[in-house]
Amino acid sequence: MTVTAAYAARAAETDRHHSRVAATVSPVTDTLDLAFRRAGRSDADDIAALHADSWRRHYRGAYSDSFLDGDVDTDRIAVWRGRLEDTTRDTATVVAVDGNALVGFIHVVFDDDARWGALIDNLHVRYAQARTGVGTRLMSEAATAVRTRPHPSGIYLWVLEQNRAGQAFYDALGGRCVERDFVAPPGGDPGRLHGRPVKLRYVWETPELSR
Repeated sequence: MTVTAAYAARAAETDRHHSRVAATVSPVTDTLDLAFRRAGRSDADDIAALHADSWRRHYRGAYSDSFLDGDVDTDRIAVWRGRLEDTTRDTATVVAVDGNALVGFIHVVFDDDARWGALIDNLHVRYAQARTGVGTRLMSEAATAVRTRPHPSGIYLWVLEQNRAGQAFYDALGGRCVERDFVAPPGGDPGRLHGRPVKLRYVWETPELSR
């Protein structure tokens, strides 16, 4: 099989996988239909599944195919079970749910950086609910969590250089790109990266978002 044919076959299989996932999700047209709350331990596996699915869709080309098509589910389950069982870390995870179904989540690490403040470490929304306002509402929830702390700080995050849609989203919310750096491999394993992908640091110097 040629490289082009192999790529086309893999892309077709990815599309079929995405269609199966999307078919199980009911579209949400108004965030007023959703509940936003802090995540608990029982949410870990659902968050991990959404996280893994989002990485497969949007991180291909930055993360290796062998990781995305292999260990990513196990990796994310371990990460999220650990995070939500650890009550000593100064973090917050907010989920958006439609009934019992997870629609999106955001994870914030408070006071992560002396200069830039709180880190938005993860923001992911189910593929079928993209561009319905869920991501904007989750960002607002994170900003509120930072703003209402005894000592509010700025907010920052990293976005892949290849993720143009993500950059446009953060631009629209008033974020400012201040730095480029290389992506750190998930779990510290260089084999999980594809080449040397680049990430961009976006910052909000106060916990206020543009709308």
